[in-house]
Amino acid sequence: MTKDKVLEGLLASKAVAVIRMTDAAKLAKVAAALREGGVTALEVTMTVPGAVEIIRAMARDKEAGVLIGAGTVLDVGTALDVIAAGADFVVSPITDRDMIMACREADVLVVPGAFTPTEIVAAWRAGADIVKVFPATSLGPQFFRDLRGPLPHIRLMPTGGVSLENAREFLAAGACCVGIGTALLDKKMIDDDDWQALASRARRLVESLRGL
Repeated sequence: MTKDKVLEGLLASKAVAVIRMTDAAKLAKVAAALREGGVTALEVTMTVPGAVEIIRAMARDKEAGVLIGAGTVLDVGTALDVIAAGADFVVSPITDRDMIMACREADVLVVPGAFTPTEIVAAWRAGADIVKVFPATSLGPQFFRDLRGPLPHIRLMPTGGVSLENAREFLAAGACCVGIGTALLDKKMIDDDDWQALASRARRLVESLRGL
């Protein structure tokens, strides 16, 4: 899939499910439940045991329209590993220029992290396709609304602090999409193997973002 198609898919999905869990054995079932609920962009973080091989398997077996990303990518070596495994996009909580360049040379969409306006502009100028604003917990939607004035050309993805209740507000404030983790991946549902409940939770998120 081309980078333009991946970007198109992320913007259409509006939400990226950030999968950060220690029980890798359940990850495939979590991903299946999210897809059943209509969440098509899935980000597996490098904190998941065996993340690169999980991404390789998910990329190989993914359904049409599903995007598989790698998260918490901190350096060039890891970026190259996940790209070789078939990741459609690469996400980081930081801005590492060498990592961004490696993704650009491979023509893979890259989403580095930043926090302040200065960091956001630096990440964009370094070659970000989208800038992950992290952690967005203490910022709130108004921060994104304020940034749209001076920085309307920069695509922003808040992550951290995004919930089923406020995801729509972040998008309405100017974010191009949101990253949502623990607020979507309910720990009790996963512990109880309640995949239908998790799918319903994903469906609730997707339905809340319709019309934006």
